[in-house]
Amino acid sequence: MSLRKSILAVLMVGFIALAGLMQSRLNRDREKMDLTRTAVLENAPPVLAFTTIALGGFRGLIANILWIRAAELQENGKYFEMSQLANWITKLQPHFTQVWVNQAWNLAYNISVKFPNHMDRWLRVRKGIELLRDDGLRYNPHEVLMYRELAWLFQHKIGAYLDDAHMTYKSEWAAEMNNVLGSGHPDFDALSSPQTREMQARVSILTNHYKMDSRMMKEVDDQYGPLEWRLPETHAIYWASVGLRVCKLSDKPEAQLITLRRAIYQPLLTSFQRGRFITNQLVIEGKLRKVPQLGPNLAIVENTSRAYEKFMAEDAEMRDHIGNAHKNMMRDAVYFLFIHNRENEAKKWFAYGTEKYGTNAFPDANSAQEWAVAKISEDVNETSPDRVKAMLEGLVSNYYASLAQGLDEQAEGYKRLAAVVRQNFIDRTQYKGARERLPMPELAEIKQEVLNRMLDPKGDLHPELQMLLRSALGLPPPPPAETNAPVAIPEGGRPTDAASTPTKKPTPK
Repeated sequence: MSLRKSILAVLMVGFIALAGLMQSRLNRDREKMDLTRTAVLENAPPVLAFTTIALGGFRGLIANILWIRAAELQENGKYFEMSQLANWITKLQPHFTQVWVNQAWNLAYNISVKFPNHMDRWLRVRKGIELLRDDGLRYNPHEVLMYRELAWLFQHKIGAYLDDAHMTYKSEWAAEMNNVLGSGHPDFDALSSPQTREMQARVSILTNHYKMDSRMMKEVDDQYGPLEWRLPETHAIYWASVGLRVCKLSDKPEAQLITLRRAIYQPLLTSFQRGRFITNQLVIEGKLRKVPQLGPNLAIVENTSRAYEKFMAEDAEMRDHIGNAHKNMMRDAVYFLFIHNRENEAKKWFAYGTEKYGTNAFPDANSAQEWAVAKISEDVNETSPDRVKAMLEGLVSNYYASLAQGLDEQAEGYKRLAAVVRQNFIDRTQYKGARERLPMPELAEIKQEVLNRMLDPKGDLHPELQMLLRSALGLPPPPPAETNAPVAIPEGGRPTDAASTPTKKPTPK
C-alpha cells in the first residue's frame, strides 16, 4: 500500500512539474500571439493596476457579467447606468476594445441628446472624444477600430448637421483649436521647433492635452491640404492617418484598413465642399455680427483627387466603390470651380474626368458649362419660368451679398452662373410660341429688381450691409430726402470719379 502511495506521489509530482513546463510554454505562446494581457500596465491609475494584479484571470469573468448587464441596460434605454458599468469594464479589461467604443458612442450620441442645453451636450461629446483619444488609445494603440471611431466622432457627430447643436460643437472646437494653433493654418515649422515661450506653451498643450504631433500634422497637411485645422473633418483625417500608419506597422489585415482609408477620403470630400471659414456679417437680434460660415476649399481639389486614386490603387477589392466616390468628387469640383469663376480649372477637371471614366463621368454634358448648369438646374423644371426666375433672383442676391463682403471672385461666379442659367432657359424654350408663353425678364431687369429691394431702407438688409454694398458698387450714400429713390451703379462696379452723381435710373452691374 505504501509502495502504491509512493508511486502515485511520484507521478503527481511529475505531472505537476510537466504541467508547469507546459504552462510556461503556453504562456509564452499566448503572449507571442497577443492572446493574454497579464503584464502590469505601465503608468496605469491605481485602481486599474490593482484590478490587473489582484483579480487575475477572474477579471475576464467579472467583465463578461458586467458586459451582459450593460447590454440589457442599453436595450432598455438606460444609458446613464450603462455608462457607469462600461466604465467599470474598462477598468477590469482595458484591452476590451468594444467597450471603449460603446462607451464613447454612448456619451456622444445617447447621453448628450438627453440635455436640452447645447453646451451640456458639447461636454458629453467632448468627453466621448477624450475617452477614446486619452484612455482607449493609451491601452490599445494598435486597434483599427479605436482610430476609426475617433475619426467618426469628428466626421459625423461634430461635422455633420444631424444634431440640433452641431453649430455649437463646431464653434467650440474651432475656438479650442484657434487658441492652440493661433489660426486654421498654423506654422508647422514653428510648432515643430518652438523658439518662443508662447509657441512652447502651444506645443505643450497640443501634445499633452490633445495628443497630437505637429510633425504628423504637417505630413497630413502636405499630403491632403492646405486644410483648415479648426474644422472637425481635418481632425478626422488626422486620426485616421495616424491609425493607418500605426496599424500598417502592426500588420493588420487589409480588410480592416479600408475603414481607415474611408475615414480619410470621406471627410476629405467634405473638406473640399465646405472646408473653408468665411466670416459673414449677419443681423442677429437686431445687431450686425460677424458669424463664421463655411465655404468650399477649392485649393485641395488636386490633393483630394490624388488621395482617391491612391486608395483605389491600394485596395483592389474596393476599387470600384472608391472610384464611384471619386467620380462624384470630380463632378462637384467642376461645378464649384465654374460658379467660383475658375472656368479654366473647371474645364481641366471635366476633361480629366472624361478621360478617366468616359462619358459616365458627366452624364449628358459635353462641357464644364453644361455640367454646371445641369447641377444647379437638376431640381428645377427648366420650362417653369417662376422657378427659374426664383433661382436667378437667388443667384443675383448672392452676387450682391458677396460683393458687399469683398468676395469679388465668388461674386463674379454667381453673376456668370446667373447669365448661363438664364440663357439655358431661353435655349430650351425657343420652340414655337414658347417664348411668348414662357417669358423671362432680361438679367439686367432681375438685377435691378433685386438691387432695389436690397437697398430699400425699409427692407430686410441691415443698414451697415447696405452701406458696404453701396461702397462695393461705387454708389454714394442715399440722399436724406429721397431714401427710396433708386441710385445709379457705375458700369465698372467700383468707385470712380463719375460715380458720385446718381442718374435717374440705376444701371445694375
